[in-house]
Amino acid sequence: MKIETNLPAFAVNCENLASAKAGAEAVDCSDDFFADKSRLLSDSEPEFYKGWFDDHGQYMDGWESRRRRTTGNDWCLIRLAKPGRIVGFDINTAHFTGNYPPGASIDGSSSEGVPSDDDWQELLEPVTLTGDKQHFFESQSHEKPIRWVRLNIYPDGGVARLKVYGEADDGLGNEDTSTQPNNELSALRFGGRVVTYSNAHYGNPEFILTPGRGKNMGDGWETARRRVPGNEWIIIRLGRIGIIERLEIDTAHFKGNYPSGCTLQAALSPHLQEEALVAQAMFWDEVLDYSELTADSVHSFDLKKLGVVSHVKLNIYPDGGVSRVRIFGEAN
Repeated sequence: MKIETNLPAFAVNCENLASAKAGAEAVDCSDDFFADKSRLLSDSEPEFYKGWFDDHGQYMDGWESRRRRTTGNDWCLIRLAKPGRIVGFDINTAHFTGNYPPGASIDGSSSEGVPSDDDWQELLEPVTLTGDKQHFFESQSHEKPIRWVRLNIYPDGGVARLKVYGEADDGLGNEDTSTQPNNELSALRFGGRVVTYSNAHYGNPEFILTPGRGKNMGDGWETARRRVPGNEWIIIRLGRIGIIERLEIDTAHFKGNYPSGCTLQAALSPHLQEEALVAQAMFWDEVLDYSELTADSVHSFDLKKLGVVSHVKLNIYPDGGVSRVRIFGEAN
């Protein structure tokens, strides 16, 4: 599957509230005989394992129901990582070619507990899907923060990934699935998000803001080996704007490929889009001078006082891997 590069604005500027890393969960479904519903929310890119069969057939990296022989349709119930205003969706049928659903719709609910039949409202009217493709759709408007979504597929089949883009309600995350403290301004549960980066050949940049330490080198951000002058970087939008005080960088599991050092820049730029941020970030104030990093370790650095900021840019020298990045401070 060709990965879509011409992304809609909501897929660039909004958070994926259905991220499993952030705490979203596929709670129930009508059927997942061929592929477990939990894979639908995975943060990694879907892959195809040719010739890899389990007891139910070819292993598929997504959610797949059996062939339906009755009327009706299949569905998957998802509790979002945090409630919020839904802006758009990405329904990805990557690697599902002869077994994708030809149609889908999405309902949402603000219910605190598992929604009843009367608790749902339509967020996406029935749309057409094709195989092995990302499908982006805008959400219908709604008043209350959405806590649950239900993906309906018509009549059956497989979907590799579902992303639900939106703006989280500040401080209303799923507290039971996060150990991130209230002063961690970059925390996912407050809406922290990776905006863009110079290179991400290995791993997934979004993992650097997740709770806990990395499980392996794939659970973090790692660049390709740099063969030209310069350095790699990543820009993070804080979940809470505020006065930043401390940077924590964890190089867990990166032993022969950790960066030799880092700097940090910051600015208050809450309304700029990605292209403008990248250009402007070259001139942001430096709040951390060059500081050395070591292998497989947690590093803590005090930051220069700057005032209220919304974004930070971490520069690593010259390249390498970082497992976690945390920005601590006082929310504004």
